[in-house]
Amino acid sequence: MATPLLPAIGFGTFRLEGREAIEAVKSALALGYRHIDTAQMYGNEAEVGQALRESGVAREEVFLTTKVWTDRLRRDDLIASLRESLERLGVERVDLALIHWPSPGDEVPMAEYLAALAEARALGLTRHIGVSNFTIGQIDAALDLPGGEQLVTNQIEVHPFLANRRVVEHCQARGVQVTGYMPLAVGRVMADATLQDIAATHGVTPAQVALAWVASRGIVVIPSSTRPHHQRANLEAMTLTLSDAECRRIDALDRDERIADPDFAPRWDPA
Repeated sequence: MATPLLPAIGFGTFRLEGREAIEAVKSALALGYRHIDTAQMYGNEAEVGQALRESGVAREEVFLTTKVWTDRLRRDDLIASLRESLERLGVERVDLALIHWPSPGDEVPMAEYLAALAEARALGLTRHIGVSNFTIGQIDAALDLPGGEQLVTNQIEVHPFLANRRVVEHCQARGVQVTGYMPLAVGRVMADATLQDIAATHGVTPAQVALAWVASRGIVVIPSSTRPHHQRANLEAMTLTLSDAECRRIDALDRDERIADPDFAPRWDPA
């Protein structure tokens, strides 16, 4: 597998708005995060950009990701949408541009939007390109298309209750790094008895155990929090080492519990 391009942990900004988004990103950067994940659909690219400028952290030190929404996948529109994203963010280019979801019902052919994404990279709008919420079949199809050889990641939902093991292992086998969103299952990990028990053994929180487990699988994690002490704890989870036995206990929690499942989602691979 190629050397990983993405920092091992990033700061997710889904559902963060307005001043709250600005302060959360500034706090994350002050604590040491150097990977910020946003998207056109989040409606907070301008706030993320403002936070970057106000943080005092040099632009070249931050790995910045955004995502193209499903209504902007046509060739010319995709490139125009990324230019709009750059304007909102106040940067010359992003470090990673993702296709947020496969085109619903394949309305826009994959060949068209992957070629456009590769063109955006060639134009200097982004350093790297990737996809999000792609199934095994879609990843294979994408890698075989012109531009597909440039894909560096597939961002998918991964947490102890949705290991997504088949997709993760397939992507990794094909040299595509996996980024795991919702690694804390929107807070549900905190109430799990197994995670609580393992956390007590290490003197940490169930959230830290969940993050350490996802990261132990070679997956980039992008947790989100507006509270600085939670942001710090999430960073510290990257130094937590779980035993093989503890990892097996967490593996057993997988129940194919998918949180992000809109009506336009692709047909998911079986667990």
